[in-house]
Parts: sequence; C-alpha cells; structure tokens
Amino acid sequence: MTMPKESLKTYLKDHLLIGDGAMATWLYQLGIPIGVCYEELNLSNPELIRAVHRSYYEAGARFIQTNTYGAHRDALARHGLQDKVTRINRVAVQVAREAVKDDAYVVGGIGSINAGRVRDVRMQNYREQFEEQAAALLMGGVDAILLETFLDLDELLLALDVIRPLTDVPIVAQLATIEVGRTRDGHTLTRAFAELKKAGADVVGLNCRLGPAEILRSIENAVVPEDTPLSVFPNAGRLAMSDGQYSYASVPQYFGENALRFRAQGARLIGGCCGTTPEHIRVMAQVLAEREPLPRVNPVVDTQEEAEPLIRIAPPTRKQGIVETVAHRHTVIVELDPPRDLDTEKFLRGTAALQDAGADAITLADNSLATTRMSNMALGSIMKAKFGAEPLLHIACRDRNLIGQQSHLMGLHALGINQVLVVTGDPARFGDLPGASSVFDVSSFDLIRMIKQLNEGYSFSGKPLKQRANFVVGAAFNPHVRQFDAALRRLEKKVEAGADFIMTQPLYDRESIERIYEGTRHLDIPIFIGIMPLTSSRNAEFLHNEVPGIRLSDEARTRMRRYEPGEEARREGVAIARELVDIAMEYFKGIYLITPFFYYEMTVELTRYIRDRSRVVLQK
Repeated sequence: MTMPKESLKTYLKDHLLIGDGAMATWLYQLGIPIGVCYEELNLSNPELIRAVHRSYYEAGARFIQTNTYGAHRDALARHGLQDKVTRINRVAVQVAREAVKDDAYVVGGIGSINAGRVRDVRMQNYREQFEEQAAALLMGGVDAILLETFLDLDELLLALDVIRPLTDVPIVAQLATIEVGRTRDGHTLTRAFAELKKAGADVVGLNCRLGPAEILRSIENAVVPEDTPLSVFPNAGRLAMSDGQYSYASVPQYFGENALRFRAQGARLIGGCCGTTPEHIRVMAQVLAEREPLPRVNPVVDTQEEAEPLIRIAPPTRKQGIVETVAHRHTVIVELDPPRDLDTEKFLRGTAALQDAGADAITLADNSLATTRMSNMALGSIMKAKFGAEPLLHIACRDRNLIGQQSHLMGLHALGINQVLVVTGDPARFGDLPGASSVFDVSSFDLIRMIKQLNEGYSFSGKPLKQRANFVVGAAFNPHVRQFDAALRRLEKKVEAGADFIMTQPLYDRESIERIYEGTRHLDIPIFIGIMPLTSSRNAEFLHNEVPGIRLSDEARTRMRRYEPGEEARREGVAIARELVDIAMEYFKGIYLITPFFYYEMTVELTRYIRDRSRVVLQK
C-alpha cells in the first residue's frame, strides 16, 4: 500500500485508515521494564523505537504515532528529563519518519498531562506544556497532531485552544472514558464531540481504558458531528496480571471482527491502544483491506436530555455542626482517642460524660502516631446512635489509597457523619507496625479538595453522583515550627483547597495564642485553639523538652513540680488549662480540648468550665 500525498483530513473523506498499536505494550514485551522512561529511548535507543514503528507499518498501519505520549515537561520531570522536551519530541519525529519514509502519516502524539491522576483544578498551568511539546513536534515536521487519552473534556479543550492557533495540520482529538458514554468530568460523548469540533478538532474519537465491546457501545449511542471523521483505538480488553506479568485478553482475531463493526459505525481511523501488538493491527488491516468506508448514521437521541444539565442532583445543604454553632457562641470540640484493644466500655463512658458536659463534637483520631486503634468510623456511628453525640472524624492520608478514601467517605455519608478533619498522618515506620505501608496517594490539600468535590456531586474520578455529600471539612495547623510564616502560607493553601475550619496543635502560652490570632485574622473560617491539660511534671517536661516547638512557661513547669503524679497533679493541670482557656476565649470562639491519656474527667471539667464561662459572656 502506497500512501498518497494528500492531507490526512482529505484522505479520510474517502478512505479507511489503519492506525498503529501500543508502543509501551510492545516495548514491554520486548523486555523493556515498566518504570523506564519510554520516551527517552528516542535518544538512547532510536534503533529499538524505529523497529517498533516499522513492525506496525509492516503489519499494515499507515497512521504512525511518534513515541511521545508522555514527552511533556510534567512527565519527563519524574525522570529528571524536563530540559529535554524539545529534543525528545523532535528526534521522535525523525525516528518515526525514518521507519516509514513517506509511505505513512507520521503523527505527533500528545497525551493528557493529568493522565488519570486526581482532577486538577489548576489546569491552566498546562498551557505552556502543551505549547512546548506541540511546537517541538511541528518543528519536526509531523503530518498531524494526535491528542489522546484525555479523561476530562476540559483538559482536551484546553489543549486544542493552545495548539489549534499554532498550525493548520489536522488535529485528532481522542477522549478516554472510564464508563461507557460519558467523560470523567461528566459530559456525554455527544456533547463532548460537538465541543471538540467547535474547538477545531478535525477528527474526534476514543482510545484507551475500554476494550472493543465497550468502545463500540459508546459510539453506537453518541452523535458524531456532520463531516467529522471518527477514530477508535480500543485497548485489548481488560488488563490482567499473572505471575508478575501484565497481559491483555483480546486476541487479534477478535480485533479483526470488531474492526468490521467499527467500520459499520462509520469509523474512518481504526487502530489499537494498550495491549495491542503488530499482530492485532495485521488482522484488522487484512479484514479491512480493499473495503471502503461507510457513512456514519447517528442514533436518534433525546435532544431534551442533551440540553438539560448534566448533573441532576439535589442542591447542596447548608453547612452544619460546629461551623454553624461557632458563628453564634463559643464552641467546644473534645478529642477522645479510640481504644487500642477490643474493649469499648471505657470509651463509651467517656463519650457519655462529655456529651452530658456539653461538648459540641467529639473528635476521634485516625490511628494517631501510626498506632493501631479501633476504627473511628465504627465508634463514631455507635456514639451517634447510642448517645446522640456528634462525631468529628480524623481522616489520614496515610492508610487508604484513593479507592479506600472515597469508599470510606461514602460510608460516612451513609451513616450521617459529615464532620471530618483531614490530616497527613504520621509515617507507618514510627508506629506499632513499622513494616506497614504508608499510602499517601494524595496530600492533605488534595484530599480536602476532593472531599469538597463530593459535596459538588462528583466522585473522586469525576463521575457525576446522584446525590451531593454534605461534608464539613477541617484542616490541622501546627504552629510549632521554626518558620511560622511558612506554616501560615501552608494553612492558607488548605483554606484555598476548601477547608471550612481549622484545629491547632495544643498551645501552652499567651504569646502563641496571640500570634496565631494575628496571623489568621484575615481568614474567614473559624479557628479552634488546641488545649491539652498537663497530667504530671514528667508530662510537662516531656512536652517542653522533647516535642518540637512546644514551650511551657517556667511558672507552669514549677507549678506541676509541686505534685507527685496522681490526682492532685492532674487537678493542677486542669487549673493551668482553665487559664489558657480564658486567654483563648478572648480571641477565638472555638476551643479544641485534647484528652490526655484517656483522663476524660479532665476534659469533662474543662468543657463544663467553658460552657459556664460562655453563658456569662453572653449575658454580658
């Protein structure tokens, strides 16, 4: 087959065109391990990349993608190659051209920068990266640009907005969908294809994520704009792992059968994505040889459904709990650690006592100090049902991947628990199971933003939900650092991410409380000042000498030294805490009491003190 010299856009009007298959899959099968920067091989091993291109060409592909899917600055930076964007992309074009000469279209591949990660609300930062990569590919002389594997229509439209003004060469715009018929950011394919056409795409289509059957279902139910060629590059089925090796289920013959089905749907450009090999492409090329394209017959769609908003969910409810309460009066959160064993009796007694004392919420840590404790989700549900107490659960980034985090939050929503505090979490190696993995899929900033995304009616993946969550999200603030201004900037980022309130680490002097007041008075969310009563002189000396940033006054340490460990020492600790409460209440309406060593009688007394003092203030 010899390619004519006409443009890709013109050729597709009257011809079927066979695309190539997966670059990474074939390199993996040739022995290149996962984790290697495949795009860098354009420089270090061009013979190998040239051979892959040639194998797809010999199989019948005449649409050859450059080995540049991840050759943008963000991805290359993970391998220390961010300064080689232009060179890698230009050489990739040269290598592909050498492999197929002028007998195939050489197309510059540009992948999503988000690439399946958490949806990034700051996608405008991607503009320069798209422009840098596209300019290098165009300089190299590509026949077209392929934008592929975009989960979010918003990001693909952004890429088109950047690249379309740079060139007149055809642009193929391909989405990747997690579910059949809808993008991750909630758009139907009908609407997405129309928007892509309007933004300047010459070809629209789908690639990756789904296999032939689900890609076929997707395009059967989508309207493709008139006079717009359709492209399909499915995966070879679902990914599997056996004996440490990755594999895909779909055999070449199955791809050949589906190539005919894609043709019947009006597809003009047909290739393969993850899991496909030269043999998959060979069978498709043989099946489609000498066949002419068929016209696209769009399905009849409910135009009213397409015109209605994409997300049909209940409106958000107003913020509840402590954020609402603290706007009107002094509000008390009390921390009570879940037990380390299976006995819940003492915990429930403490909960009942704090509820009776007037605590507005009881907050439960999430395996604090990386020490295994009973699930705060289970205890929160029990205390809410048994006593009507309002739980405020910590959620650490450490222990759950994104699947687990969303599942956990969906469970909290089902239980009616909507107040949470997002914390990073102490590394597992410092806890009682040092061999455990620390997950840290996301930072506390990301998790705050993603929880607020649930409130907007979107899952972490961007899939529209039938309901909105109603989480009130807190963030932690540690003022015990050398660079207080840097800590404030970090706190401001949490507020920007969507934090509704702040809880501080425990404080032990007026100066620190006043410093936080001055540093946070511009923030329009409540601050809960942490106060943890001292239990003994040894406890006071430990905090003063071994915990970074905490400094007790000489007076407080002297007062604690007067007593042997026991009830009298704890009584003095409560007296000191009351004085700190008095100071905090001058500046803040939120008080966060931390129960030390499960001496809940101490925080019960302090809760009652705050309640009584608050009533006096209100009467005045």
